[in-house]
Amino acid sequence: MATLHATTVQALQSNKLSLLTTWIESLEASGATRNVKEADLKQQANDFLNTLIAALEQGGSQNVNHENWAETRVLLEKLSHSRALVGQDSQQTASFIFALKGPLFALLQREYAEQPAQLAEQLWEISELLDALGMHTIRTFQKSRELVIKRQQEELLELSTPVVKLWDGVLALPMIGTLDSQRTQVVMESLLQRIVDTGAEIAIIDITGVPTVDTLVAQHLLKTVTAIRLMGADCIISGVRPQIAQTIVHLGLDLQGVVTKANLADALALSLKRLGVTVTKAV
Repeated sequence: MATLHATTVQALQSNKLSLLTTWIESLEASGATRNVKEADLKQQANDFLNTLIAALEQGGSQNVNHENWAETRVLLEKLSHSRALVGQDSQQTASFIFALKGPLFALLQREYAEQPAQLAEQLWEISELLDALGMHTIRTFQKSRELVIKRQQEELLELSTPVVKLWDGVLALPMIGTLDSQRTQVVMESLLQRIVDTGAEIAIIDITGVPTVDTLVAQHLLKTVTAIRLMGADCIISGVRPQIAQTIVHLGLDLQGVVTKANLADALALSLKRLGVTVTKAV
């Protein structure tokens, strides 16, 4: 990539304010500013123009991976992360860069009005530069978005596996949805930690909200039961509906040694009996 002419860089510096105004207007018209505060947008645009001009004034390489562009890359990475957090998509985020092309091309056309060959060269160079910066923005946005999605998934997993204290020494874990390997790990960690924290003697895993039980789900349940026993506590599985019982029989799954109950109330009653607690109805 050839170096931009000094005339081009000077034109950017001299017309920065008008460029900034036209650029922001273009962004707002395209809808690329959704969920972005006006003050933040102006600050980001101003900072980007400043770092862009500073990198070009240093001369040398226009390769965006060059050290001259380190500050610009960092700025775009922060911008991409912030846009991912407010729910923008990759197209809206990349538009932050690509919307600058129109104002820049118009500026260069005025500067090189009498030099068509020079104009064509400079338009090509500035276009390639902005394309490279735009692609860097998209790549960093995708990474940021993946991190956001991963964090949200972890939070949802934690919310979907609440450990409830039903009685002194009795914990319950109502499960809703499909039980997979990742969720089993979260279940184990949260339940075992609560057993340690509360000193519970009995843990009830309620699978009323689990739609189906197959071989894999049964294996995950058995692993959880084994882990609970290793912690010195007993485990009861409740919510075994007739359909699930039939499925377990048809699959030939071995749940021998695992105490099961039809519903959470029966499991709690058994837990209290094991603890030597008697509940009577007040007269």
